[in-house]
Amino acid sequence: MSAVNHRVAHARAFVLHQRPWGDSGRILELLSREHGRLTVFAQGVRGPRARLAGVLQPFVPLLVSWAGRGEAPRLTGAEFAQTRAATVPLASRRLLSAWYLSDLVMQLTARHDPQPELFDHYADALAGLRGGEPLERELRRFEKRLLDVLGYGLAELADETFDDPQVVQQVRPLLRQALAQCLDGRNLKSRMVARSMANLQQANLQQASLQRATR
Repeated sequence: MSAVNHRVAHARAFVLHQRPWGDSGRILELLSREHGRLTVFAQGVRGPRARLAGVLQPFVPLLVSWAGRGEAPRLTGAEFAQTRAATVPLASRRLLSAWYLSDLVMQLTARHDPQPELFDHYADALAGLRGGEPLERELRRFEKRLLDVLGYGLAELADETFDDPQVVQQVRPLLRQALAQCLDGRNLKSRMVARSMANLQQANLQQASLQRATR
C-alpha cells in the first residue's frame, strides 16, 4: 500500500537552509511551528522568472504549503506571513548571528518533531535582531530558551531576560559549555565562518600596521 499523500496549507514557517536542486529548484530546510523541522523540494524557484524566488528567503516569517508522500514533500506555495516590516533584510552586521541561530536549530532538533515554543523563541530572536536589540542579549536569551526546550536547561538565573549586561557576560561560558555537550563534537558552520572572518580581519590589521611602520 502506498503512503498517504499529505497536504499542508499555509503553515507558519521559516527557511533555515536551502541548496540548489536541478536546473531551477531548491531543497529547503524549514522550521514549521506546527510540523517541526522538515525538508521540502521546490521546483521552479530559481532564476529571474521564478515567482517565489523573492519570497523563499531566510529569517522571514512565511506561510508555506506543501504536499506529497514520505519524508520530503513538494512545495506548492509560499507567501509572506506578516507586514512588510518583518520582510526588511537584516543589517549585514547581524546576518551571521541570524545564521548562528538557524545553525543551532538545524543541529539540535529532530525532524518532524513539532516544538511551537521553540518556533516562537526563534521568531522572537529574529525580531530582536531585526529591531536593533542588544546582540549579546538576544543570542544568549535564545541559547538559554533552546536548552530549556531541549531539556538541558541551566539552573534558575537571577535575570532570565538577560537585560543586565553583567549577567549576559557571566552566563555566556555556561551556555557555551551546555551547548557543546548537546552538540557532542559537531561543528557549527556559522562559528567556523565567524572565526575565519575574525582571522582575516586580524591579518588585515596586522598588514596595515606593518605598512604604516615601514613608511
